[in-house]
Amino acid sequence: MRLPIHKPFPMPALVAAVAGGCLLTAATLVSGQGTPPKRTTRADIDAHIVKPALMEATPERVARLNLPEGFRVAPFAKLENPRMMAVTPDGTVYVSQREPGNVVMLKDTNGDGVADVERIVAKRKQLHGLALRGKTLYFTTVKEVLSAPIKSDGTLGMPRLLIKDLPDGGQHPNRTIGFGPDGMLYISSGSTCNACEETSDESATILRANPDGTNRKIYASGLRNTIGFGWHPTSRRMYGFDHGIDWLGDDDQKEELNEIVGGKRYGWPYVFADGKPNLADDPPKGYTYDSWARTSREPELLYTAHSAPLQMAFYTANQFPAEYKNDAFVAMRGSWNRKPPSGYEVVRVKFGPTGKPVSLTPFLSGFLVQGAESGSTEGEVGHFARLAGVAVAKDGALLVGDDTNGVIYRVSYSGGKP
Repeated sequence: MRLPIHKPFPMPALVAAVAGGCLLTAATLVSGQGTPPKRTTRADIDAHIVKPALMEATPERVARLNLPEGFRVAPFAKLENPRMMAVTPDGTVYVSQREPGNVVMLKDTNGDGVADVERIVAKRKQLHGLALRGKTLYFTTVKEVLSAPIKSDGTLGMPRLLIKDLPDGGQHPNRTIGFGPDGMLYISSGSTCNACEETSDESATILRANPDGTNRKIYASGLRNTIGFGWHPTSRRMYGFDHGIDWLGDDDQKEELNEIVGGKRYGWPYVFADGKPNLADDPPKGYTYDSWARTSREPELLYTAHSAPLQMAFYTANQFPAEYKNDAFVAMRGSWNRKPPSGYEVVRVKFGPTGKPVSLTPFLSGFLVQGAESGSTEGEVGHFARLAGVAVAKDGALLVGDDTNGVIYRVSYSGGKP
């Protein structure tokens, strides 16, 4: 579907037009806007809605998943809507469930690679982000950050409310948190919209605060929705994967891997990638697209548009081959607005010897099912996982959570041994 966009044109109307399958003419777009525009900007955009059908995660489908040689994947646990994960040094796995609003504790007490203890240890509406600091678990809702002490059996004590006034969530309500090498608390606060001028300065940012929630400040801005972020184990640089703008076509906006530096701006909503303009939104007064781009930091690497990056985990364990040490893994939840679909995989971020990212490659894939195999008509596509959480287990395996069928997978390395 090709959409001619003429400004001024409100983005909600554009979304409605795409969803309704309308082809709008220039007269349609410009009419009803009051005073004629001083200039006309035109961009023809090919837009698609493709929502792969949810299918069962059968043993046969799981067995056909793609991994590098020597790796294997098997179910570790099954929960309703698992999202973010955090693992303690003793191997306890905490999982957030956004829809039920729970933190679930998982344990593999006999070491067979399957969780045999499952217990709800906290409840809060729209609970999402998780982070560990010593013997305390931190978690988020849309507007809150809370902490709770971890007891000797892994259950949690009484939660303490640290922050209660984060910005409204809007389109991106899923807050995530992490502790940096400086001991400070970092909070991802996504944009309330696809692309707009925000009413809160704290929207579309990474925030930084003391561990008790005080002294909260904007650390970096112009980040549409950076759910997955972390710090490289040796360079201590902060990296995050930002979600690109929708409705710019199948191949834009690509997902951006950024080095997140304090005090820097990252382009959203006016420019993206290497300074490409988002023509649907005019820069603020006093700026052009070029000047906004020059004062914004460009991404380190780009990945396929609309892949939807979620949790990121750096690999610091020793089970995988040495070449994976200090690389990162990112859950790509998958597209709903691209033809062909993208994402539905775990991506490896390879870092060079200086601690800078050098490449992005699929690591775990095959969750998309094509054609007749999908049980649908030829040319159609289904899926049996939309990946949300990744975490490194105590034994060095990689845990990968699917928030649709609810399977948490365990990826291990055996080097070809049974």
